[in-house]
Amino acid sequence: MTMSRSTLSDLCCLFCWPPCPSKIAAKIAFLPPEPTYSFQSDESGAKFQIVFSEKAEWQYTERDKDKIECFYARTQRGNKVACLFVRCSSSARFTLLYSHGNATDLGQMVSFYLGLGTRLNCNIFSYDYSGYGCSTGKPSEKNLYSDIDAAWQALRTRYGISPENIILYGQSIGTVPTVDLATRYEVGAVILHSPLMSGLRLIFPKTSRTWFFDVFPSIDKIPKVNSPVLVIHGMDDDVIEFSHGIAIYERCPRAVEPLWIEGAGHNDVELFAPYLDRLKQFVSSELEN
Repeated sequence: MTMSRSTLSDLCCLFCWPPCPSKIAAKIAFLPPEPTYSFQSDESGAKFQIVFSEKAEWQYTERDKDKIECFYARTQRGNKVACLFVRCSSSARFTLLYSHGNATDLGQMVSFYLGLGTRLNCNIFSYDYSGYGCSTGKPSEKNLYSDIDAAWQALRTRYGISPENIILYGQSIGTVPTVDLATRYEVGAVILHSPLMSGLRLIFPKTSRTWFFDVFPSIDKIPKVNSPVLVIHGMDDDVIEFSHGIAIYERCPRAVEPLWIEGAGHNDVELFAPYLDRLKQFVSSELEN
């Protein structure tokens, strides 16, 4: 779930010539791991079952795999993205559309999804970005937006879930497509876990404006989000500085009380007790009421 840091030589190459946004994005964001799962089709080729490798570190039983539905969704850019629907609760009102961090895939995340959804009484729908896991194509900023669009349409049409019962959850690089989608659809809520303002602000913290070649400009999009937004950030994050979370929070029109976790970094926020406590309060109390 970590983000790579550009070296000085990389940055010189970026700025000695007219910058290409896709190259900036590739250098600071995308670290797809070796796939930790595969989709195995039945005889008809219409249904799939997920098969984990040892690197997925599946933490539950074989029977629990029955709670996972997997399929492919086609994006408008021609890629196939792997999708999972994790049925964590038979009484769930909300479904989280979860966009994960950049150095992981669905195989590594699904145990976490099952545990989180069970504790929050929510189902979880997630997808792998183009070039990640079983998804085709290559990771890019444009593909991120296309990928989440395909996931959104699949969640709406395949499962018939209404927007007011969908919570968009983005973590790290996953906050980028989450914010973009939230500017176009009003949903039950949005959760931004370790968000970034923009690509250049990540590598040049003193950047105060959005340049034409910047990437992931969530700071300019967040004022257009009309759904309730919960921002979560570790105060000791050395990958996406805490200041990014504060800036995003301050520009949210409908921000709720944020969660700033003292002592938490970029990859361990979930290990701190306030993380789950705040999510439970938000989902089961604030949103239900």
